[in-house]
Amino acid sequence: MTTPTIDVHAHVLLPEIEALVAGLPGHAEARELDARRNGHAALAVSGPMVRERVPKMTDASVRIAAMDTQGVDVQLVSPSPSHYHYWADEDTAEKIYRLANEATAAHCSAAPDRLHGLGLVPLQHPDLMVRALGHALDQGLIGVEISSHAPGRELSDPAYEPFWSRAEGTGAIVFLHPFGCTLDERLDQWYLSNTVGQPAENAVALSHLIFSGVLDRHPGLKLVAAHGGGYLPTHIGRSDHAWSARPDAGAGCAHLPSSYLKRIYFDSLVHDPRVLGSLIEVAGADRVLLGSDFPFDMGSEDPVGALRAVRLAEPDFDAVRGANAAALLRLA
Repeated sequence: MTTPTIDVHAHVLLPEIEALVAGLPGHAEARELDARRNGHAALAVSGPMVRERVPKMTDASVRIAAMDTQGVDVQLVSPSPSHYHYWADEDTAEKIYRLANEATAAHCSAAPDRLHGLGLVPLQHPDLMVRALGHALDQGLIGVEISSHAPGRELSDPAYEPFWSRAEGTGAIVFLHPFGCTLDERLDQWYLSNTVGQPAENAVALSHLIFSGVLDRHPGLKLVAAHGGGYLPTHIGRSDHAWSARPDAGAGCAHLPSSYLKRIYFDSLVHDPRVLGSLIEVAGADRVLLGSDFPFDMGSEDPVGALRAVRLAEPDFDAVRGANAAALLRLA
């Protein structure tokens, strides 16, 4: 039996969430911050780009047709990160995650053999996260998507410990997908907010999880990092050196930082076969998963072709193309 080709990084757009938050206190301020971070030129391009891709993100039949063209058998579908809304109060946050989980599950139910889904949890309200994860799993989703931080909280915050424990205990997938970069207006030209900001946020978030000992305390956590984990995997030597040379750097985790890369899953979306080859070398071919960021313009329209360009041995190619994800999603 041929292993299916599985794309673990694909998004669904949920207009009902944006209708829910429109006009609420804090929404306008969040939009203004997003505009400052991205810059007007980027927003002028992003708006039309998203609008022309709405059918692929809302209509399952259009999605499936696009998957067939790409040669993708299965997608792991997560809400657009624009739906995080970490500014929301507890009441609104609960409405958001319930709506996101239910709507994502409904979208995937149109093709249950080809679409599997992730929900949302309110990272700004740690006390709600375990309940939100449970709600997502109750809908038939197989995990949740989170950003790299919430206002005033890093992923190393002890308040997240109950969430990590429950995610580990249930076997839920946690998909780390940054949205927004705290370098703010320094990146507001030339789409640096994405090209530099996303890899930087991945590196910071993963470093918090590694250096704080979260991955020591939760070795069974199924963590998937978008965008190949950003800058961290290819620059992990600097982290190893700090861990070895400085007592403050090595105080929180038990092992060399590079060793934790083999406990994390990474998608393949790095846009360069040399970088993807390096990622596979340092993390292992068994820890890298095919990812396209479907259907955004910063994604790959031919993720299998991008993987083939690395010229892996056939067993490693098949592992990244789908076998690793099949095992992770319990499809094998």
